[in-house]
Amino acid sequence: MKTNFKFWLLLVFAAIAFQGCQEEDPIIPEEVVVLPPETVTTVQGFYLLNEGNMNMNKASLDYYDYETGTYKRNVYGQANPDATLGLGDVGNDIGIYGSKLYTVINNSNKVEVMDIVTAKRLKVIDAKNCRYITFANGKAYLSAYDGEVQLGENSPNGFVAEIDTTSLAITRTVKVGRQPEEMAIVGNKLYVANSGGYSPPDYEKTVSVIDLSTFTKIKDIEVAINLHRIEADEDGDLYVSSRGDYFNIRPKLFVIDTKTDNIKKTFDIACSNITIAGEKAYIIGSEFSYATGDWAINYSMINVKTETLLSESYLPKAVSDEIVMPYGIAVDPVSLNVYVTDAGDYVSPGKLYCIDKNGNTKFTVTTGDIPAHFAFKTKKTIINP
Repeated sequence: MKTNFKFWLLLVFAAIAFQGCQEEDPIIPEEVVVLPPETVTTVQGFYLLNEGNMNMNKASLDYYDYETGTYKRNVYGQANPDATLGLGDVGNDIGIYGSKLYTVINNSNKVEVMDIVTAKRLKVIDAKNCRYITFANGKAYLSAYDGEVQLGENSPNGFVAEIDTTSLAITRTVKVGRQPEEMAIVGNKLYVANSGGYSPPDYEKTVSVIDLSTFTKIKDIEVAINLHRIEADEDGDLYVSSRGDYFNIRPKLFVIDTKTDNIKKTFDIACSNITIAGEKAYIIGSEFSYATGDWAINYSMINVKTETLLSESYLPKAVSDEIVMPYGIAVDPVSLNVYVTDAGDYVSPGKLYCIDKNGNTKFTVTTGDIPAHFAFKTKKTIINP
């Protein structure tokens, strides 16, 4: 869930308003839309996790199949009709590892593990206020706030849990900073961005570094306040975003050299979402300021080899002008098609745009509410899935 301060307050107020009056929603049937097919390479398609609104149990899962061109909305509900509350409350992250699909359902305090082909539930892993997931060497790593959904100064430090991807059991946990967000693995080290987002203006400023062998925190790297995104490039450099304080401290994007664990570069741009494919980082910057009461939005690219900000955008102007609130982004690692989502007004179905590497719009399709997180389904097989 993208947590700028204004949007977070709205979510907290919504949680209070709806607490105790939540009803079981009917299962929404699967819907199929025919889109242009894509050439199947190592990538066969992708799942898109729609967050849904807090306390509404409207998280949902879509799937786009490259070979047939079919876009299926609400595949989880179709595959799991006995799940009376659907996928759950606030889909915050998604990942594929081996034969399993993992969705992190934040406000339902769980990870739903599914079969990658059928989307049928295999297991539910309980984890309080879980946030993001990543994978390495037969393990899944899950960040979690370890606290209730509330603002305040007394929130506990969060943790990262290690999950065995065969037994689907939590095997080890380690404490990190307050409200940890995204993670990245480079070599034998796991890096997690701490936000402290529940206690403004007392934000966290660090990236915690975990040794995966001992599963202990070995250091904290001081970066900037209110960290969120973290993505590794092919050379092992980390791109880490700071959201600022939405008042006087502007958002920035930092590059950390994991050989030294020092900051090597700073970009003065907002980065609400980022993905790296090949030599380029693709960035959505949606920056809210209380000084102006408005949003500043940018679509930027960085050459990660030269670490330079490029002048061109990856979106054609006709698309960027149409998008109300850019939210999710993914880039097919082979075709370099760019997939960008529009959350719109946050309460209605969103949109997904497909843009080819030359900047041409290939299709637009309606999604679930707040389309946000992608996981590409590939032919690659992982040992010990």
